Amino acid sequence: MTKIIKAPTRRSALKTLALGGGAAAAGASLPLWARYAQAQTSEPIRIGFQVHRTGIGAAYGRWYDRTTTAAVKRINDAGGINGRMVEVIAEDDGTDPKRGAEVVEKFATQHNCDIGFGTLFSHVVIGSAPRAGELKLPYFVVSEGHHVASGMLNRYTLQPGITDVKSQVIAMAPFVSENLGKKITMIYPDFAFGHDHRDYFSEAIAAQGGEVVAQIAIPPTETSFTKYFPKIPRETEVVYHVMVGPAVLTFVKELGEFFGPSRPEMFGFIDSLEAVDMGSAGLEFLDGTYFWEGNPRYAQADQTSHDKMYREAVGVDENGASVSDPRDVSTYAHMFGCWETLNVVKAGMEASGYQGPADRAALIEAVEAMGDMPLSDDHPQGAKRFNGKTHQVFGHQYISKVEDGRMNVVHTTSIEDTLYPDEVDYTAQSL
Repeated sequence: MTKIIKAPTRRSALKTLALGGGAAAAGASLPLWARYAQAQTSEPIRIGFQVHRTGIGAAYGRWYDRTTTAAVKRINDAGGINGRMVEVIAEDDGTDPKRGAEVVEKFATQHNCDIGFGTLFSHVVIGSAPRAGELKLPYFVVSEGHHVASGMLNRYTLQPGITDVKSQVIAMAPFVSENLGKKITMIYPDFAFGHDHRDYFSEAIAAQGGEVVAQIAIPPTETSFTKYFPKIPRETEVVYHVMVGPAVLTFVKELGEFFGPSRPEMFGFIDSLEAVDMGSAGLEFLDGTYFWEGNPRYAQADQTSHDKMYREAVGVDENGASVSDPRDVSTYAHMFGCWETLNVVKAGMEASGYQGPADRAALIEAVEAMGDMPLSDDHPQGAKRFNGKTHQVFGHQYISKVEDGRMNVVHTTSIEDTLYPDEVDYTAQSL
């Protein structure tokens, strides 16, 4: 019964209380329904955090957790959202699509969460998003996959805090072609995220007059990689690599052992080295190679005050490692997406006057109405542009060169470099 009357009475109660200050001060004189509505608004906003605590995404999940905790503390220290504190309810999805859908269901039906948030690995997003749409639970993912902007998912799924693979590789391809070579061998994980790289980089490099001469797909749970490397054609000028999971250090070491002192140019996505210490034995061969970074791990000479603030808040030093343990390297190129997404959620809830689940549609519409997001403490990675039709954000990309055991940014793309034509208009779908 309460669930049926809660949303309309809360709205009318707030209006009544705003008009009648004297009555509001004397709570006992208020009718029961008004006092109930007032109490409801003091409840925390509950964010269901779908976190990869176990499985191949565990290293990311740990740092997504740390970043989320820091972002929520900052929001609550500033007064919360619409005067209410934010509470995070975390559930481990095991980096598994089936468990992911079950977690989304728990957020909506057991934990009474206002939104779902945080998912990274693309196969988990794809497995979870349909259930979020059925439950009408706003689902804010921090994934990079093109599945949101492609139209594969639904209006309740948004990616407003991190760019997608298609935009990243479109922006990277000209640099690779002009500076490293035109005959590329790609090595990527054999699931949706890797397939995005395969498909969209192949198109993008062809548009630059280059060619992918080999595509080598590796199971994401693989622990030894040497057997794959003989598939790299001799004509290869550039090895394009992106690997994920707990065996990334093994992957990069074995790649170096395979080539020895004479290697082609290398362009990697930092996923191949996320949470890996650049000083690890066997990585010396990476000197002079290039990486895409979503957010530069090492503080740069032109570091902004926003990046400095963010590092301090999440407890990361100038080398991208934990301030309490220099061996504990963060997933710095990705985890900023949690910080920025939560700030988008806050802005959307404030713009829509969000009070509870009855306002979920209004929250979606408020976020869809967003456009340019300037570089700020809310968006320390850089300025962004949100496309409300495709539910995807676009932003700057960074190309870094490994020099003396650290990564130095040598090229920053514009937002315009990352844009592509819309493939869906989610706003045309009903809420």
